[in-house]
Amino acid sequence: MCVFCSIINREIPSEILYEDEDVIAILDISQVTYGHTLVMPKKHVADFLHADDAAVTKCMLTARDLAARIVRKTGAAGVNILTNCGEAAGQSVSHMHIHIIPRYDETDAIDLHFGQSGIRDLKEVHAALE
Repeated sequence: MCVFCSIINREIPSEILYEDEDVIAILDISQVTYGHTLVMPKKHVADFLHADDAAVTKCMLTARDLAARIVRKTGAAGVNILTNCGEAAGQSVSHMHIHIIPRYDETDAIDLHFGQSGIRDLKEVHAALE
């Protein structure tokens, strides 16, 4: 069984920050930074790309509201809100979840780097994606 489904079903303990009939938000056991939280639909779905509109909307609105609260309560300087889809993107649990990762300064335990992979012809990319 999915570890997040086990948490939702109270088979595995967790620290719940928010819960309603559709969504649950828990502190991530890894705590990459202080306050690192996961927001997920209670209904099992593999990832963001496979979720229905209602689950995406409810989870994203919950993530936004919780992120604001977490930043306010922790004094974080910023926050990353992200979701991974698929193993190649770093998804380790196949149940849609959104990470709320408070950021305190450039020395905290997460490093997101957007490097340039090479010069691309944007017209060609655009045509390929239409």
